[in-house]
Amino acid sequence: MKRKINCETARDFSVEKALEKLGHFPKRTAEQEAWFLSPWRSETQASFKVSRSKNRWYDHGEGIGGNVIDLVCRILKCSIGEALEFLSDTIPINIVEQQHQWDTKAINIIPSVYIKIIKVQELEHPALIQYLALRGITQNVAKLYCKEVWYRFNDKQFFAIGLKNNKNGWELRNKLFKNSSSPKCYTHLKRNSNQLIVLEGMFDLLSLGMLDEDLLNASDILILNSIAFIKDVDVEHYINTYDYVCLYLDRDSAGQNATTYITEKYIQAIDQSYSYKNHKDLNELICYENGR
Repeated sequence: MKRKINCETARDFSVEKALEKLGHFPKRTAEQEAWFLSPWRSETQASFKVSRSKNRWYDHGEGIGGNVIDLVCRILKCSIGEALEFLSDTIPINIVEQQHQWDTKAINIIPSVYIKIIKVQELEHPALIQYLALRGITQNVAKLYCKEVWYRFNDKQFFAIGLKNNKNGWELRNKLFKNSSSPKCYTHLKRNSNQLIVLEGMFDLLSLGMLDEDLLNASDILILNSIAFIKDVDVEHYINTYDYVCLYLDRDSAGQNATTYITEKYIQAIDQSYSYKNHKDLNELICYENGR
């Protein structure tokens, strides 16, 4: 059993190491500081600074900062006592067993490095099919791109709709939460087309499959899985190699900033978000049309 630590001891724990345990890695580093994408919102430019000399963090986007305990409490939405246990290499988050308790409040952030994939199979669990239906997605469309993924976390077993990424990690979604297993990456589906469709997440892909299956079948597809990947070197290489690039990103500030960045940099890129101009994203459009 690991020794419990107190607040004084925990404050000496490296902020950078804590971020790594939580699945966040620096975008750039210097001798005295490291810069990260914010761990609690989507952004394309790193605004989250870690001072190596002071072992403190500061989020320039929100104007807040603190020590490693503050950081863990905010990311995991947990108490100071639970943060201390996390920093002692235990994870005390109380996650309900979702197999029979789908109406229980979700825990939305699980450190991806602690998720162990157990098995992957065809999408068939009734709870997942029901969740898809609530989002306006049919089982047949979902099965074209996704699997049913069972995994273990904190000695308990869970399941989710899974979309595999280019590094064999999984984007995981169910009624309770959305998360991913390590390593985090984008998903590139190749069909030898000269047209690329760029989407932000799993349900954008499935929603477009419901709205225009022929378009997806005739195109290569890039699902970012995080808006932060919009400036990834490989992603920009993909965009530059296609004759036509159709962007279906969210109509929030992060999505629109990313759209502006790409359309200004690449003449072949076209913003298609006007097709759901009164909604945040494609899935919100489908849910609206279905009266949900």
